[in-house]
Parts: sequence; structure tokens; C-alpha cells
Amino acid sequence: MIVNRDPKVRGPYTAFADVAGAYERGRPGYPDDAVHWLVGDEPVDVVDIGAGTGKLTRALVARGQRVVAVEPLDEMRAELVAALPGVRALAGSAEAIPVPDGSADIVTSGQAFHWFDHAKALPEIARILRPGGRIALVWNSRDDRDPWMARLSAIIGNETVQEWDVFPVLQEGGLFGPVETASFAFEQVLDRDGLLDLVLSRSYFAKLAPAERQPVLDAVGALYDKTASADGVRLAYVTDCFRATRRVA
Repeated sequence: MIVNRDPKVRGPYTAFADVAGAYERGRPGYPDDAVHWLVGDEPVDVVDIGAGTGKLTRALVARGQRVVAVEPLDEMRAELVAALPGVRALAGSAEAIPVPDGSADIVTSGQAFHWFDHAKALPEIARILRPGGRIALVWNSRDDRDPWMARLSAIIGNETVQEWDVFPVLQEGGLFGPVETASFAFEQVLDRDGLLDLVLSRSYFAKLAPAERQPVLDAVGALYDKTASADGVRLAYVTDCFRATRRVA
């Protein structure tokens, strides 16, 4: 399940503002086969909400989708604009999406849906979807079946998503049809600085004072120094995807 839901533990989403650069440098993107499963082959109008620094946005653009990115934090959105200057990037949230009714074929969200106020966000998502449009959600989770990843998670903790984190939420209000799901495996290669940025980009870590962060960063750095090859370290991930079609009223 997704851990650290308690804001006192995980920190507020605004914690990402202080680590936007680390997020951009350390977080992985999304495998192309997962993005293909989410949005298909044909170019359509996509609104990517909680877009962050544009990790999912750039994968959508690479597949030829017409994307509007929505992100509430200025610091995260600035990283997105720097990476994707041709993409329309708007200040906004899942609870108040700044686009007209019926303007999207697909609404996507990567690593963000669990931050939303679902009672407000789901009607808002349904509002901007055209008839037959769908919501498409994706999370990357570190795969602790891999021994090296298990060692990393022993130091910094881990977060995963399960079907019961998504299915009941999407089905509760009757706005969306049956939920489909798929999972994909991939690897990320990081150097030492990139690995430390990955750690720093976690909200529950970003909220800590520097003195509290340092012992963890030292332990992760020591793990890297003991195990890295000349290319760095390979991090095993599972990408979990969910999609559901908007019901026609």
C-alpha cells in the first residue's frame, strides 16, 4: 500500500517545492510500454495533472500527445517549463483544473493521485473529460524483490501502490467505469549524486531538517560506494498503471 499518508509523517505536498531540482535529477521517468498502455497510439488531447517537473509529461509528448500540464507548485512547474518549453503549463490543482469542460480525451497523473482530495478531484476530472474519455494513473515503485533495492529501502523506507488504493476510490462516486490495471518492469541507472537526489526528493525526507537528513544521506552514500559499478547503480522498479473510462451521464 501507499505508506506515509499521514501529513505529519510524509510532510505536505509543498515540501516538494524545496527539492524540485533534486526531484528532476533523481526521479525516474516512465517506461514507454507503460505510457503506451495508458494513452494508446493515436494523438489526443491530454491533461496531465499534478505534473510536477514533467516526468510523465515528457513521455506523453514523446508519443505525440497534445498535452496541457497542470501543477500547483511554482518551483516544480519551473523545472517542467525548462525541460519542455513547448508545452502549455498551467498553475492549478486536481481540485480546480484550469481548463474548460470537455476539453480532454485523457486525464493522466503520475505519482500524484494519492495527494488529491478525491471528493473534489474526481468530479473535476470528469468535468473536463469528453464522453468516452478516461482517467489514466501511474506510479513507479521501487522493487524490493531486487536485493539491492531491498538494501536501499531498509535505509530510506519504501512506498508501493496496490489495487485497493485505487479501485474503491475510482468506483465510489459512479463517475467512472470498471478499472483496468497493468504493471511493467524497468530499471533506472544513477550515479552517486543522482541517488542522493532520489532520496532527497521524497516528501517525508524533504521535510526533515538538514541535521536529520545527513545520517540517512551518509548511509545511502556508503551503500553506493560499496556496491556501484563504473556505470553507477541499477535501480529496479515496477510501474503500476490504472485506467477507467468516464461514464456518460
